[in-house]
Amino acid sequence: MALMALADVPEDDARGVTIRDGAKMRKFVVLRWKGETIVYRNRCPHAGTPLDWIPDRFFDRSGDFIFCATHGASFEPDTGLCIDGPCVGDVLDRCKFTIDDGIVTLAEPL
Repeated sequence: MALMALADVPEDDARGVTIRDGAKMRKFVVLRWKGETIVYRNRCPHAGTPLDWIPDRFFDRSGDFIFCATHGASFEPDTGLCIDGPCVGDVLDRCKFTIDDGIVTLAEPL
């Protein structure tokens, strides 16, 4: 399932995308960080809520960590590891994907 064009995600930033899976809506984060592309489910491991506090705002003020707007958890962008907040030690769900002709596509079922 295609998520978005990689060109729509600035370097060292992230963009969110919502995909309809039957009656369910699935949220993802496409991240470009230090030359690497990463896709996570847009879901905090602590509460299951989306991470962004407003659409496409995933980073803390420093721009160094993914930040959960619901409970203030901080995650390392490259590993998804929670380093601060109520879910320390948990990790974001990383998704397998491919990039073909500049389009980020999930490589696994929703």
